[in-house]
Amino acid sequence: MFFKNLWFFRSKKNPKNSDYQRYYSTSERAYTPVGQLVIGMYVVELDRPWLETPFLFQGFEIKNEVQIQSLKNYCNFVYIDRTKTRVIKHINAANRPAQPKILSNIDVDKAPPKREGAFEQEILRAESIYANAEYLIANFMKTAAKGEGVDGWQAQKAVTECVSSVLNSPDAMLWLTQLKNKDKYTMQHSLNVCVLAIVFGRYLNLSKVNMVNLGLCGMLHDIGKMQVPLVILNKRGPLDEEELKIMRTHTTLGYELLKSSDCMESCVAETALTHHEHLDGSGYPRGIRQGSISDFTKIVSIVDAYDSMTSDKVYRKGITHLEAIHTLMSRTESYWDKKLIIKFIESLGVYPPGCLVIMTNGAIGIVVEVNEDTKLRPKIILLLDEEKQPVPEQVIDLSKSVCDKKGNVYTIKNIVKAEDWNIDPQKYYSEGLIKKGFAANF
Repeated sequence: MFFKNLWFFRSKKNPKNSDYQRYYSTSERAYTPVGQLVIGMYVVELDRPWLETPFLFQGFEIKNEVQIQSLKNYCNFVYIDRTKTRVIKHINAANRPAQPKILSNIDVDKAPPKREGAFEQEILRAESIYANAEYLIANFMKTAAKGEGVDGWQAQKAVTECVSSVLNSPDAMLWLTQLKNKDKYTMQHSLNVCVLAIVFGRYLNLSKVNMVNLGLCGMLHDIGKMQVPLVILNKRGPLDEEELKIMRTHTTLGYELLKSSDCMESCVAETALTHHEHLDGSGYPRGIRQGSISDFTKIVSIVDAYDSMTSDKVYRKGITHLEAIHTLMSRTESYWDKKLIIKFIESLGVYPPGCLVIMTNGAIGIVVEVNEDTKLRPKIILLLDEEKQPVPEQVIDLSKSVCDKKGNVYTIKNIVKAEDWNIDPQKYYSEGLIKKGFAANF
């Protein structure tokens, strides 16, 4: 299972020891994702009531692979008793196994899973999950600014909820990532990278465990920025050479902070360290090349760049989805993996949820949901008619060849910027745009 050989339990008193001993002989329980379970571990607690599982004893030693698979079927994580665990393995930097490549086992031609639910039913739940995750990230940033670690258990719980929502309706979470506020950029960027990474992971048919780990990598990739001086972090303009050096330390700062955090997967710290590395070795902090960059890092670095480019910042305006994917494609092979870029674009669609579009007749609408079989003809809500006059909110399914009042079929011409038409998507959403739009169809 993924990361099976890379989970190191850490001691708060001496976190450096994690490089030398896999399991400490202490009396404290060890939080353990089911993907890290091996024969010889002694399970003392599950992430759910024992009576909801087939296990007869509340505490047992894992003796075979069948038990491990059964635990994986029912749980996301368990707690083991280190004093009763017979597996103690010495691992150091010289003989530590290389991180497995998850993408080598993925069939790129395999279709992504079908949605488990409908957008209009998921959007309210997604909004609650998104808001809770936003609040949690804000707290993480406060503790990180003090040099304190992140609560890995709380982070995993929030990301697991995001994964559940994305599996139900990826477009609902994607819609929320478009409601951006430049004054909350750092916080929203972390959450948006988390969501985009999960959506991408779903499209690649990753397991739920890997989707959660990938989402954690996205959520916490920039946590080191909380220890960068605000005068640099919020500077309205290009950084000078010395400021740039300081800004680039956020990768190592984040790595050290996450290494010392409780209940944190090793891949999360590794991604925080390497998400600015490039395939050609031109990145930082170590200048490593493609073969040394993990698959999680490759994915997070793509969605990190995409969200950064499409977001307004204190010193510049964001660009459109189509402009961003053009930039991504222009830097393949040097910065990013071309096959992954193509799959990422496919995962979002040509017209992703939340983007504003202009129709061939001049009307303006906002994309609500992508039609999986006809991605060029999504569901939209018209905001302005061809004379640029406001119209009552109503969802139009372009795949059904709906016609305007002149009898012409509505067809998307291009993506546009909301500010060019004096439209505030956040305002529309807060006033019940989605609810009104779908209600009009009944």
